Order: sequence, then structure tokens, then C-alpha cells
Amino acid sequence: MSVAQSVRLPQRVGAWIDGQPRPGTGEELPIVNPALGRPVSVLTESDAGQVEVAVGAARAAFERGPWPRWSVERRQAVLRDIQARLLAHAEELAWLECQNTGIVLRELRQRHLPRAAANFGFFADYIGQSAEHVYRQTPGYVSTVMREPAGVAALISPWNAPVALSSMQIASAIAFGATCVIKPSEQSPLAVQRMVELMHEAGLPPGVVNVVNGRGPVTGQALVAHPDVRRVCFTGGTETGRRIMEVAASHLAPCTLELGGKSANIVFASANLERALDGALLGIFSNNGQQCLAGSRILVQRSVFDDFAARFVERARRLRIGDPMDAATELGPLASQAQLQRVLRYAELAREDGGSVLTGGAALPSLGPGFYAAPTVVLALDNACRVAQDEIFGPFATLLPFDRVDDALAIANASRYGLVSYVWSDHLPTVTAMTEGLRTGVVWVNTPMMRELRAPFGGFKDSGVGRQGGAACEAFFTEEKVVTWPTTPPALRRLGAGP
Repeated sequence: MSVAQSVRLPQRVGAWIDGQPRPGTGEELPIVNPALGRPVSVLTESDAGQVEVAVGAARAAFERGPWPRWSVERRQAVLRDIQARLLAHAEELAWLECQNTGIVLRELRQRHLPRAAANFGFFADYIGQSAEHVYRQTPGYVSTVMREPAGVAALISPWNAPVALSSMQIASAIAFGATCVIKPSEQSPLAVQRMVELMHEAGLPPGVVNVVNGRGPVTGQALVAHPDVRRVCFTGGTETGRRIMEVAASHLAPCTLELGGKSANIVFASANLERALDGALLGIFSNNGQQCLAGSRILVQRSVFDDFAARFVERARRLRIGDPMDAATELGPLASQAQLQRVLRYAELAREDGGSVLTGGAALPSLGPGFYAAPTVVLALDNACRVAQDEIFGPFATLLPFDRVDDALAIANASRYGLVSYVWSDHLPTVTAMTEGLRTGVVWVNTPMMRELRAPFGGFKDSGVGRQGGAACEAFFTEEKVVTWPTTPPALRRLGAGP
């Protein structure tokens, strides 16, 4: 029996509150399969009243429930059980994810679901090794720094990698004893909802993880504005991130924001050009091009530019585009009609700004009613062009030549974003100069995307605020408390005791 035959696609998706599924309380929204171009289910939005109930359940679980009071070993056991269940149900979750994202099923099986499971395993390991600090430098005193869970966290995840990114948010919040309310994108709630159900089957107490579904201005606004929310973690667009930070500031809730990117993928003549070509293609066309980490500006040293660009365009034209459920497919549909129109519009803007569309820039109606676009490669007039500055968020690569290391740095850093960058070179002085000069939160050298969960991850400038990773998440989802006591009773002045 195939996964499609054994997995039931839910007809309606609502909320998950206090350990139980709940029907939504607001408007009905279609859940669209991008490969088919039509709705396959219905989401019932959570209005402000239901958000209030969900935050109340999370607060009750934090203040009176067992989770924050359990031993580290007991929390570890649940986190590891969640990890095992996600792996056991990987086929089901990947299939559900494909239904509302259009991400190639093979990528979901091989990358997204293993990553989601690993997030819970990583934080289970991390909390078993986490240590607190003791200060004894001041004579006669000992001060201990304790970490306590911060309270209720609002977690908002995007539509481009729902399970992989929401699992990171959830695992990092609950590992340290916090409770949470997560709002996935209204476009892609199917696999996230099932993942939360599996988490409760693993023994997660009611109220620790709650789900509300709906649009940002309705459900998201109510969640971030709630005064009982003590932390906000958001992954998504930069303008939405600004608005979230403004709302959270009204009740002084700290935020981590992983926002947009226009990352430079920089190829030097000193690189292994075959590997750089493979890496550049992966950097922009994996996940259907819809990822904040995409190496969407491809900077190539002029001496090898023509050859590299020709080979890149040839490979892009040969990408296998089609049904994301097909094992042979390399590029699936865009996530929505709006994303398809955005990609097509930027191909027009490239021409308006004096650039050349080397391949693509068109929809592919021959593939059916889904939101399919040909992989697009553009030669920009210069780095100031809109296709070199705006985050397009699709299978859209912009090529730019450069001459020297200083030129590459200047072009790469001339962006309002600073999330990641890629450097391809086997010349150590070149690599050193680039890694020291690039203004991005992550620099990958001679490799496509690699996420080290132990290290802090986040961006400079408009790419975000704060970091994610082991120690960074511990600092964010906990509060520090200092307890000081004397080793011997100190001499005290006796006020009011007289002469």
C-alpha cells in the first residue's frame, strides 16, 4: 500500500490546544496543493478568542503543569521519543508536507524530515550537558547563576519548510522547560499539525505545545500581542519581522527574528569549478528556490565567468521539472500563484533594468494547472539592479562578474541583507580575506548549505535579530537568576541600635 493510500488527508484543519484538536473559530481558508493548483483541504482560522485560550493553556502548563518541573532526564526521554516517532512517520509527514508546499518529496524524505527529528535529538543531548556558573571571586561570598524557563513562547514558522523550521522552534523552546503556542503559515499547516499530534503520543503533557492556525494579521497579531507571551520566535519576511518586533515591544517580549536574505555565492578562478558549479545549482534551485539561505546572487571571477555562466545555464535548462511526488523530479512548483507571478515579474524587471534573461522567466502551463516556472537565470547590469537587491524567493539566479577579492567583497556586502554567504576557492589567502570581510552571520566555504546546530545561526542587518543554536537558544528561552550567599556571616551595621 502506498503512502497516498494509507495516509488520510484531513478535510479540515483547526487548532490543537491543551493536548486536544479543536475546531477553528474564524474564517475558512483553502489549503492549496501547488502541484495541482487547487484546494485539497480547508483551514479554519483561530480568531483572537481562540488565541487567548491557547495562550491560557500554555500559561497553565507552565505555572502548574509538570513539564517545567520534570527532571532533565525525564524531559530528555520525551524529546528522544519524539525524535523516534518523527523518523518512524517520516513517509507520512513528507507526503503531507508535499501536499501543501510542492517541495519535492525526495528532498522532504532526505533532508527536511531527518532534520526535524534531529532537532529534538540535539536538544535532548544539549540539556544533558548544560552547566550553570558559580562565582567565588568576591571574598566571603558565593554567587550561583541559575537558568529558569522564561514562560510562554510564541513561535511563528513559514511556509517554505514548515516541519523542519517549526520543529527547531518547538524543540529549542520546550527543551529548557518553556511552553509554547506555534502558528504555522496558513498555507502549509498539514504536516505541522500531525507532528504535534505525534509529540503528544510521545508523552508530552497537555498545554506544553499548542497550535493556532491562521493569517498573520489575524492569528499572528493576536498571538504576538498577548501580554502573557514572554518570548517571540519568528522565521519569515523582513517587513513582517519589523511589525512583530514592534508589537512584542509593547509588553517587552524579547524576539529572535530569522528574516530575509539575498546571499552571495562567490566563485573564484582558484576554485574547483566543477564542485562550485554543483554547489551553486544546489544553492539556488534546491527547495524549489524558496529558502532564505539561497545563493541567489552568483558572483563569478571574470576570467572564468563566461565558461561558468554557460555551464550554469545549460545545467539549469536540463533540470527535471514536474510532479513533486515523482522520484525523478528535481524542481517542483512554486508554493502559490502569488509566488509564481512574483518570479515572472522579476524576469520583466531584469530586462527593464538593462539585464538579460539567459534562460527561463516563463510559466510552464504544459505541466498542468500547478504553479510551475522555468528555472530562471539572469545576467544583471550591475549589483544595484532590483534582481540583485530584492529577495525574489524562487528558482531565480542573478549572475554578476567581478575582478578582484576587494571587488567581490564590495559587491557581496552591498546589500541590506546579511544572512549567509558562500565562498568557492582553494586559495587560502583568498578564503581568509573573504571570511574576514563578509558581513553575514554565516560563511560557507567550498560547501553548500550545512547547518551546525551547536553554533549560533542568524543574520546581520535586515536578515534578522538574535541567533539560534544550542547556547543561543538556551540564553533566549530561559531567564538568568543570581543567588548570592555568604560563606561566613558578614558584619552588619545595626541601624537604629543607638550608640
